[in-house]
Amino acid sequence: MSTASLSIEQGDWRRLGEQAGEIRRRVFIDEQAVPQEEEWDGRDDECLHFLVRLDGDPVGTARLLPDGHIGRVAVLAAGRGRGIGLALMQAAIEAARERGHAHAELAAQTHALAFYRRLGFEAYGAEFMDAGIPHRNMRLDLTR
Repeated sequence: MSTASLSIEQGDWRRLGEQAGEIRRRVFIDEQAVPQEEEWDGRDDECLHFLVRLDGDPVGTARLLPDGHIGRVAVLAAGRGRGIGLALMQAAIEAARERGHAHAELAAQTHALAFYRRLGFEAYGAEFMDAGIPHRNMRLDLTR
């Protein structure tokens, strides 16, 4: 039995955007029917991007905005249930901590609340709709 090789790259949109963008297109636009104009919000150039590779193939992505928000967390269907989302989030949280943010924040799709809670995020505020999908805001204290 062979074990899969997992690696995570960090970089700007110029370097990682083509592959990260393809993952986001497949997950958000194709699977979840997020309108293209909402997915491509014009903020990618200002973010730190993460790209997860499984045996060399891109399978997951996320971005860290300059204000400490983590967003556009996406794992391709073939990579789900293998710890890829956890590794991706741990990398983004560590990058937020290294950049001196007191908190990491995100808007979680409600079906993923338990996943983010396991990472220490706490939900706050009311549920809201974003791109037709129910969400809750969540925050993780990075000062502990």
